[in-house]
Amino acid sequence: MHNVVVPPAAMSAEEAGERVARGYRLENAYDGDVLVGCSTVRPVVDGVGTVIVRVLPEFRRRGFGAALYEHALGYGRAQGAAVVETCVLGANEDGVRFARRRGFVEVERYVLDGESDEWVDLRLAL
Repeated sequence: MHNVVVPPAAMSAEEAGERVARGYRLENAYDGDVLVGCSTVRPVVDGVGTVIVRVLPEFRRRGFGAALYEHALGYGRAQGAAVVETCVLGANEDGVRFARRRGFVEVERYVLDGESDEWVDLRLAL
């Protein structure tokens, strides 16, 4: 699921397992038996948590993203996040708009060394 929405950041099952071992919370979201999205909540460090929500394009604008976001945000808050950040692939205009509508503000745009895809980091003060 993750790899379909953000191919530039594709990861193997082994890499996903490594993230879980480092305390990342990775969840898939279903509508019945149909996979519609996923979320990542990174461990809170110094009061800052990272919440990332991904929804397959054909399921966007149906409330799945909002439900995933609220669930992931609640988990991040329960882990002590005073500030929440997110990261969105710049080409994903839907994702950037989604974050901004929820009060996130852009902090930085960048391209990773050796790559060509732009990423947008956004922050929400709770």
